[in-house]
Amino acid sequence: MSGTTTDPEVNDGQPPPGDDRAFLGHPRGLATLSGLEVWERFSFLGMQAILVLYFVATVQDGGLGMAPGTAASVSAAYGTLVYLLSVAGGWLADRVLGSYRGVLWGGVLIAVGHYAMAVPTAAMTWVGLGLISGGTGLLKPNVSAMVGKLYRTEDERRDAGFALYYMAINIGAFLGPLVTGWLGDHVSWHWAFSAAAVGMTLGLIQYVAGRRHLAGRKHAAEFALAPAALRRAVRLMIAGAAVTAVVAVALALAGWLTIGRFADILTVLSVIAPVVYFVVMFRSPRVTAEERGRLRPYVVLFLASVFFNFILFQAYSTMILLASTNADTSILGFHFPAGWYASALGAFEVALAPVVAAVWVRMGPRQPHASNKIAIGVVLGGLSFLLMVLPTSGHANADYRMAAWWIVASYLLLGLGDILVETSGLSASTKLAPRAFSGQTMALWFLSLALANGIQAQTVKFYGQVSQSAYFGVNGAVAVVAGLAVIAAAPWLRRTMYPVH
Repeated sequence: MSGTTTDPEVNDGQPPPGDDRAFLGHPRGLATLSGLEVWERFSFLGMQAILVLYFVATVQDGGLGMAPGTAASVSAAYGTLVYLLSVAGGWLADRVLGSYRGVLWGGVLIAVGHYAMAVPTAAMTWVGLGLISGGTGLLKPNVSAMVGKLYRTEDERRDAGFALYYMAINIGAFLGPLVTGWLGDHVSWHWAFSAAAVGMTLGLIQYVAGRRHLAGRKHAAEFALAPAALRRAVRLMIAGAAVTAVVAVALALAGWLTIGRFADILTVLSVIAPVVYFVVMFRSPRVTAEERGRLRPYVVLFLASVFFNFILFQAYSTMILLASTNADTSILGFHFPAGWYASALGAFEVALAPVVAAVWVRMGPRQPHASNKIAIGVVLGGLSFLLMVLPTSGHANADYRMAAWWIVASYLLLGLGDILVETSGLSASTKLAPRAFSGQTMALWFLSLALANGIQAQTVKFYGQVSQSAYFGVNGAVAVVAGLAVIAAAPWLRRTMYPVH
């Protein structure tokens, strides 16, 4: 175990020595965290690939019988809730649980949620989605922060490490839809949800087995609350959860809290939460003047992430709906479930991530600035939607089916864009984060995903109401313009984002 220690209390929260190259030239802990995310993405995106299809399937076919626009909006609202809860997840790890336990308990909640969805009743579907939302909100920001702790700030392997991390987790993104898509199409939706549950369980087993290679393992949080403050915080959380549950049930029984209104509420929260959080961090006495200066360009990166992920998340909603109704689902005579299209995205990211990592390592200090990597990714995301204007335009024949390669090509652009945006964004977040808000700054990055989903929850309602070419064309054009705006701001970003290169 070169460069690592087996003592879980030594150098907790600190990156290992710089000579730790046991995993493909990177710290051994990267293998443990990547292995966890393989299975977390297997379960999460495996379910996401079929969730909108489950929503639109008739009750006779085991689904919930929603209209396509409603199904896409509810799916986006679920994503909004997942990433809104990442704020609480980051706070709990920083102040109460510590990184290791935060990720562990998040994974447990995710697994239990998937097992709940395996029960074939609508009520358990909503219970399961709630548990998965809470677990993912606890796991996602903290596991990414733990990857950042494996490297010193000046270590040039950091971006390449995040690229390898992203390649590994997209193995799960590739395999998950293949398994759940086949089970949902040939057996039942709930057998597919069972497969997601098993995947998350396997991820937890390997995470616990490899814990000795990780920073952030000790029981106390790095910036733990004082005992009295902790007791007050626990009481407030319990009381807040109880009041929220009672109010929600009362409004639902009164007929006011419909699925549509719940999506609208989450959209409003997705706008308010990042604004409030940025204000809190800018004003916090724990944040130094130097750290505050690095938060300003982070706002630009945050908005770039919103524009890109607004497109990305539709790979699992409107694009899957388009594939199920307007795209050919057979290649060389072999018929495949529409959910398998989602695997193309994971496959491209698995194939391209090591190429991107190798390019960055080879270029070293000559590689593009992080802001330009993110901007190019946003442009690619927009182009992936603009590409769909061509096969969806001018076809009056209701039986027309576009060739599979159109959607595959769109996912190729989207996959490359995702690698550029997410690896550079996650890496920049760990560098720009104020020390006292390390986990919570990563949670703030995930709030950009919440906002992207919140906006999506409203815009996807127009899917099916306007022409497909207009829908994909307008959304794609907006993303391209946003990416070009970030490129235009590159000189200012390079000056203000030190130590990000």
